[in-house]
Amino acid sequence: MGREGEPIPEVKAPEGPKGVINVPQRLLMGPGPANANPRVLAAQCLPLLGHMHPPFFKIMDEIQAGLRYLFQTESKYTCLMSGTGHAGMEACISNLLEPGETFVVGDKGIWGLRVADIGERFGAKVVHLKKDAGHTFSYDELKEAVEKHKPAALFLCQGDSSTGVHQNLSGLGELCHKNGTLLIIDTVCTLGGVPFFADAWGIDAMYSGSQKVIGAPPGASPLFFSQRAVDKLKSRKTKPISFCWDLNLVGDYWGWYNSRSYHHTGMVSTWYAMREALAVIGEDGLENLWEKHQRLHNELWAGLKEMGLEPFVEDPAERLVTVNCIKVPPGVDWKAVIDYAMDTYNLEIWGGLGQTVGKIWRVGIMGYNATPGNVELVLAAFREALKKQGKLPDRPFLT
Repeated sequence: MGREGEPIPEVKAPEGPKGVINVPQRLLMGPGPANANPRVLAAQCLPLLGHMHPPFFKIMDEIQAGLRYLFQTESKYTCLMSGTGHAGMEACISNLLEPGETFVVGDKGIWGLRVADIGERFGAKVVHLKKDAGHTFSYDELKEAVEKHKPAALFLCQGDSSTGVHQNLSGLGELCHKNGTLLIIDTVCTLGGVPFFADAWGIDAMYSGSQKVIGAPPGASPLFFSQRAVDKLKSRKTKPISFCWDLNLVGDYWGWYNSRSYHHTGMVSTWYAMREALAVIGEDGLENLWEKHQRLHNELWAGLKEMGLEPFVEDPAERLVTVNCIKVPPGVDWKAVIDYAMDTYNLEIWGGLGQTVGKIWRVGIMGYNATPGNVELVLAAFREALKKQGKLPDRPFLT
């Protein structure tokens, strides 16, 4: 209200949304997000609770129990960061590294590049450990880097969705601990689809995303800290630079330190969805989920190879089963294949990302979308799109 005698400004006509939202139906078989289970989506329609209400704390406790099963850990230090996988990424780096500390980053795709960038922004001395796209690091390569640099932390991406590689983590926890190094792992596109054992493998920090194998909407980043990681957090000489991601504070909201204090408004409806997604995972069983994703990966590649298509990752032991990367043959319009799948079937597949743009297609087999029928639809879209370009499935591709 204006001062006495001042005219009130005219209210402009609305230019924003009008009417009821209209969203097309898509089958999301790219690198993510994947479609969510309807049971999970329905949970978001439940009544809102206050983010400090006891019934909501009970839901948060159930989420933590579900995460402990998913991570295969006994650690009490599990939670959801309010945001996508980048929230967990920044939380691990900003809490576990202080300015001037050495940080060895496994750089074999876009996610290593991003972690290195974030590490530098927080003042770490980043050592880039590089690998060509489509390949992973050997144990000996990682051992040499850790023993040479004695870093505060080593970062690796278990599954890189930009290149389709699956990094072997066996023995790395023991290696890191012998050298006073924390082991930080990205599992955004792998968690729930391939084996992961936080405790048995000696992982110190791990973050993931809700929108892929877990089968929930984007907006939650599952996170795990070991006792070693929390000890590092508590012994810092400086406060974590980010207030938003400070796990002294966020952890207290989640009950890590035997209390519950306000830090921010928890994402109430998103947490409902995650609670349901974790319940579905528990009902299905992790071993069954791992076996299903491997089986459907094999079925996809049996069909692709019949068309003469080849995997981008040459070594089968390094090939990711959740995000499958397919070489674009010479003379094929890769984008026309993607457009055909969308225009004909409302089916999303993606091209490359970062250094793989124009070189590959990426097909996700993740969570709720991991079904034989969906794999068959992807194969049908490839067959028809390639035929349309004059590349018959029963003929080899010509240069």
